[in-house]
Amino acid sequence: MAKILVVEDDLIIQNLMLFYLQDKQHQVLVAANGRDGVSLAKDELPDLIIMDLRLPVLDGWQATEQLKLSPQTADIPVLAMTAQSYTAVRERFQDTGCDGYVGKPIDFTDLFIQIDSLTRGKISA
Repeated sequence: MAKILVVEDDLIIQNLMLFYLQDKQHQVLVAANGRDGVSLAKDELPDLIIMDLRLPVLDGWQATEQLKLSPQTADIPVLAMTAQSYTAVRERFQDTGCDGYVGKPIDFTDLFIQIDSLTRGKISA
């Protein structure tokens, strides 16, 4: 079981992520905007962050940059989540320091493969 922070402003997607991640026994934290996501990440130090890129207050790109620049959170893997194609965001995705990509609509089989890969050996109490 990993502690996963989902930063997503759409309530339907939040609930969908909660359902599927908790079904796999993960502990799930949720933030509805980038600023709250950064704050929650620093407070809770999750094993993984799933970050929507289009967020209010502070977008996912800016939030990820802040997390990767902070020594406290720099090593936390971030999966970018967006409806944009990977090709369209690849360069910025790599420059920002994202560790993976989840497209919308979400392919949960692919999502769980990435979660397992990025959280291998990390089990939160």
